[in-house]
Amino acid sequence: MVFSKSPLENILAIVGPTASGKSTLSMALAKAAQVVGINIEIISMDSALVYAGMDIGTAKPNPQELLTVPHHGINIRYAYETYSAAQFAKDVREWASEIRSRGNIPIIVGGTMLYWRSLMQGLTDLPASTPEVRAQIAHEASLQGWDLMYAKLQAVDPQTASRLPPGDTQRISRALEVHALTGNSMSSYLNAQPYGASRDDSSFNHLLISLEPQDRQWLHRRIEERFMNMLNQGFIDEVKTLLKNPLIHAELPAMRAVGYRQAITYLEDNLNYDEFIQAGLAASRQLGKRQLTWLRAMPSRVVIDPSDRDFIAKAIPICLDHLQQFK
Repeated sequence: MVFSKSPLENILAIVGPTASGKSTLSMALAKAAQVVGINIEIISMDSALVYAGMDIGTAKPNPQELLTVPHHGINIRYAYETYSAAQFAKDVREWASEIRSRGNIPIIVGGTMLYWRSLMQGLTDLPASTPEVRAQIAHEASLQGWDLMYAKLQAVDPQTASRLPPGDTQRISRALEVHALTGNSMSSYLNAQPYGASRDDSSFNHLLISLEPQDRQWLHRRIEERFMNMLNQGFIDEVKTLLKNPLIHAELPAMRAVGYRQAITYLEDNLNYDEFIQAGLAASRQLGKRQLTWLRAMPSRVVIDPSDRDFIAKAIPICLDHLQQFK
């Protein structure tokens, strides 16, 4: 087995929007790799899969899949805890080094593209989040509503507000928090420490397999099928169970994940069931759209169309050819 000087050198990543088939491809690749003597371990790049107890609503790999192929970055936090892109970048290097020390090959799989940028380029030196200020902003929002909080952000940081939809409460809250902590806008920090020209600039080589359906309606159908399957599997009961923990509430980062936020709103009687379904689907489609926007700004990617019935058969030889260099 040939090892590079960095555990991330020449790493393979499988990325794509929600419901595009990333997990299916990665599991098929692990099986195909074993046939040629390569053992894969998967590093999850998903900001929701880190949380224990959030299984159905995140489409988390099932226990059999977790036993078949080792996974990292899953169930490593409780839902009342936080996990950041910076922590992911630190953890993934440690996981990759450990995996290579066993003679196995790490691959990264997921769709949280901010995590990828953190890994590729690092993050800007923003002030650390504090529970006190975050709680104060959440309290103001509960009294005034997020429309007024968004208007407040427009007043103190119009540049950041212009790139955020009014419903993105997590990022609105973070931008207001930066302003409250420092008196400066988030955009001033970002402008002072710009990223590279593309979203995957890096000092190490990599193969980035990007699952991008050419037919947007195909993705929307996949999203709807998966969301309805989650409901049939007991997603609402999963959210009810989480909320029984007094440490878990609607304003936590984990509970702002797509689907969970809408389920909590439904359980608080602010949406009826049909409205909840439509809100969950709309949020999932918006997530997919944002992920595709990220991906299209990454020139190093190799695009595979997952709406093609043979997409796995087309992707696996490309991946195996890359992985063969480590044999």
